[in-house]
Amino acid sequence: MLYCAWLTSEQDLRQTRQADGESRVTIHFTMAMDGLHRDIVAMCSKVEENISAAVKGLQQRSGELAAELKVRDGEINDLDIHIEEECLRILALYHPVANDLRRVTAVLKIAGELERVGDIAVNLANRAASISLFPEFPMPPMLSEMTDKALTMLHQSIDAYVDLDATVARAVCAADDEVDRLNVVLLERVRDEITQDVKVTEPGMHLFSAIRQIERVADHATNIAEDVVYLVEGIIIRHGGGGDTKSKTT
Repeated sequence: MLYCAWLTSEQDLRQTRQADGESRVTIHFTMAMDGLHRDIVAMCSKVEENISAAVKGLQQRSGELAAELKVRDGEINDLDIHIEEECLRILALYHPVANDLRRVTAVLKIAGELERVGDIAVNLANRAASISLFPEFPMPPMLSEMTDKALTMLHQSIDAYVDLDATVARAVCAADDEVDRLNVVLLERVRDEITQDVKVTEPGMHLFSAIRQIERVADHATNIAEDVVYLVEGIIIRHGGGGDTKSKTT
């Protein structure tokens, strides 16, 4: 009887220790995920700030932003590396599944998209500096419309992630068609101006590059929105997917 009582007590103790261990792991996992969320939100804020400044500099023909944005882009790159390392650490230590796995995967991919938008901000600042050397070169009014739409898409895709709103994310994806249309129209106008006047070839090529970069911002916003849909619904909608239930994950 004493042996049985001891055995029962030992089993209870092991179960208690196991439960305590699992509880501690859960707490650490929750803390790691919360930290990951804070890091990606901080990265979103920095990227939005940089790309907004770059677009404003382009519209105002500013030649002074490039150096500053390059330094600030270094901070974004550091965050990108840190987030990737944290995602890999969480995957290795906690083996998340289902919703938690999708969140880690989505954050890892979103960070990559944001890092590329940060690079675009630096490129736009460089293009603005080059165009500033040609004060007589006309900037097409439609450029403001295109930049506004691209920045709105980026902002909404970030909001969709923070709010876990797949409806907003899908709206961002749908808005990309209009930015693509404006991109085509603007590029054709720049080509026409260069053809008609060789004197505007150099600033025209810089503007041509800037327009393409802005279109890429919208593309990255679309990619982020697609990642949000995957995070919320478990559906991969890239390349027109999402209609087939086979693409849905658990």
